[in-house]
Amino acid sequence: MDGDNGSCLMEEITENTDIDEMVFDAIKVDVIGFGALNVDKLYKVKNIAGVDGESFIKSEDVSPGGSAANTIIGLSKLGCSTSYIGKIADDEDGDLLEYNLILNNVYLNNLIYADKGNSGKVLGFVSEEGDRELYVDPGVNDDIHISEINPLNVNQAKILHYTSFVGDSFKAQVELLDVIVDSVLLSFDPGALYVEKGFEALRPILERTNILLINERELKILFEDDENLKNGSFRDMAVYLRDFGIDTVVVKRGTEGAYAINSRDDEVKIPAFLSDAVDTTAAGDSFNAGFLYSYLKGFDLAKSVTVANWVASKTVQGVGISSLPEEKELNEFIDSYEF
Repeated sequence: MDGDNGSCLMEEITENTDIDEMVFDAIKVDVIGFGALNVDKLYKVKNIAGVDGESFIKSEDVSPGGSAANTIIGLSKLGCSTSYIGKIADDEDGDLLEYNLILNNVYLNNLIYADKGNSGKVLGFVSEEGDRELYVDPGVNDDIHISEINPLNVNQAKILHYTSFVGDSFKAQVELLDVIVDSVLLSFDPGALYVEKGFEALRPILERTNILLINERELKILFEDDENLKNGSFRDMAVYLRDFGIDTVVVKRGTEGAYAINSRDDEVKIPAFLSDAVDTTAAGDSFNAGFLYSYLKGFDLAKSVTVANWVASKTVQGVGISSLPEEKELNEFIDSYEF
């Protein structure tokens, strides 16, 4: 993006926005997340039932979540300063989501409060093996408009981390790209919802993306309509995206670990840290936290992916993000591990 054009666009927004109604706290944070905020209502089941199948619920757990929120909270636990662009309603679920951000030291200066509607929620079913199925009620998540976002705050951050919305807030994410300065790095985890839009729909975001964090299945869906790549390997697709202009491409491969390549021709395959998985719901989100933490620390690509794999392996040992490691525990791992 041209820096001068970005500055002009930002000036236009600030002139046409009542800044008195927008809290500008001049808080410089490491990472701002921008994605859905949901209360996760997770049900432990014996197995995931197929079509016309049956299973039974063994237990239930209610916790605040959302992909970007999980990553931001993970970063906060690892000692990074964070904030969040998201929307909540004036309801019990909204109170829980707000309290959880406060509890985890996430600044609320970018949080948006809706006058009506309900906060987002996800009904999740997790099997004894850690497999899952999720059903989303987006609520006010899908009613975020660019006029509700303060670009002055966003441009204080080092990294802006995007994840998916079910509906129209995708437009606000695209529009925000026009007003963020070049010094703000864009991290993007599209998730299943966004890769199903197809490459061309995501092109505006991908063109601005500095760090792409995507799992292998989603990568293949992203290119399923591309005659040249749809039968290619995950490496072929990652190299294409790197050559497309994305500085760092990371492919999350579950128990197979992760692959990454960057514009400096660093290329790594790092095995997973195997652990007894209780819930894999936040595995990818916690991986993202570990990788972005490492990126901010200036670690090389291999060390960054190794740290990300380790953070994910710790997280899946509990429900949701309850087992996210703290900074002290990560530092002990880094000091003891032979990279």
